Amino acid sequence: MRSWLFVPGDRPERFDKAVASGADMVVLDLEDAVRAEAKDAARETIAGWLTQGSRVAVRINGIGTRWHADDVALLQSPGIVAVLLPKAEQAEALKSFAAALPDSVVIVPLIETALGIWNARELAAAPGVARMAFGSVDFQLDCGMDGNPQSLLYARSRLVLTSAIARIAPPVDGVTLRLDDIKQLRSDVAAARSLGFGGKLCIHPSQVAHVNAGFQPDADALARARKIVDAAMTSGRGAFRLDGQLIDEPVIEQAKRILAWANRS
Repeated sequence: MRSWLFVPGDRPERFDKAVASGADMVVLDLEDAVRAEAKDAARETIAGWLTQGSRVAVRINGIGTRWHADDVALLQSPGIVAVLLPKAEQAEALKSFAAALPDSVVIVPLIETALGIWNARELAAAPGVARMAFGSVDFQLDCGMDGNPQSLLYARSRLVLTSAIARIAPPVDGVTLRLDDIKQLRSDVAAARSLGFGGKLCIHPSQVAHVNAGFQPDADALARARKIVDAAMTSGRGAFRLDGQLIDEPVIEQAKRILAWANRS
């Protein structure tokens, strides 16, 4: 799941277009994208559209908000395979939330605050959590940061490390707000991938193809990975030299991961 495309829950005319966009996961949004007075109607709209058979994620309103209980009830609907929980901060609250969900719905906690980053290891290990996502814009607001990418390096690295410790899928990076700046988007994707992220949140269909391509191994990487795996199968040794590089078990395993990732994508 490389690309996660948000769609406002009160814009049903965009739902089918989002599904057709090529996004790995469409996220119907009941939180930030929907005004308070429109949330109940948006929830009903999503429930009706789900009867068509699509499989999507839903971003609900956070624990403690007045819409949360009704949003959780919606998660019983067929077709919802994942829920994005905003402002995830406490593992105990996440455990209680998980207990109310059907087994078919996995949790993607949105880590958007300083406390969420601080408690990321416990959140990653909570029941039902499949992977975490970084709410970078809200995190910057919470911490009083100015948006410099360097200021987010610790938070991003912590999400990657805690995900690896918990043996869950690599985290999903936050949004790129500049919709018309493809160069910036590609740079953001490359930086996220280099840190160990496995996907990215998208806020417009035009971003999807670039995100998918950025998290897909390129032709050179695939060719190198195949060469390493093939050489490992014929070498008969634990470590060997290939094109001037020492190839040992970690390098071979990384090559296998690249090939496996390409086959899934």
